[in-house]
Amino acid sequence: MNTQTLILAILNFEDASGYEIKKQCTEGAFSYFVDISYGSIYPTLAKLEADELVIGRSESQSGRPDKKVFSITQKGREAFIETLSSPPAIDKFKSEFLLVAMCADLTSPEVITKAIDKRIGEMEALVAVIGGLRSECDHPATQWITSYGMHVKGADLEFLKNNRESLIAMAGQAVKLDAAAE
Repeated sequence: MNTQTLILAILNFEDASGYEIKKQCTEGAFSYFVDISYGSIYPTLAKLEADELVIGRSESQSGRPDKKVFSITQKGREAFIETLSSPPAIDKFKSEFLLVAMCADLTSPEVITKAIDKRIGEMEALVAVIGGLRSECDHPATQWITSYGMHVKGADLEFLKNNRESLIAMAGQAVKLDAAAE
């Protein structure tokens, strides 16, 4: 999925300024799909407008400069739906926590305890955010994806809590093995 598709998805649900689009992509309901930057949002909006997939209008703001708000056009909605017909790419998953966990034997129990407890806190916060999104929206497909997200992240959290001590027990084992080898 690219920046264009994500912007069209957001505008399919509501009109938005470039700033509001960025906020949706970093803190809102669309923050779980694709990372995009301000540097890519505004050129993409300009291209979408030139291609007549979105239309922009100025809205005045009290005490501030006017903001440009974008709406998806029928042509844009059709292009977005066409894009949805393509099979999605495989999800990318990267985790610094998993690198630390993989190398648990090289570090101390304190380092691993801190890392896993931080991860548990992050997963608890994420489950709460997803639950909040679920309660704020009555769109059926959004309800489905938030249920899916709660299930996946809930399973992640449960695994971390149930297996916390076994990872901590692995900490420092490489040092002990090195000492025994000498």
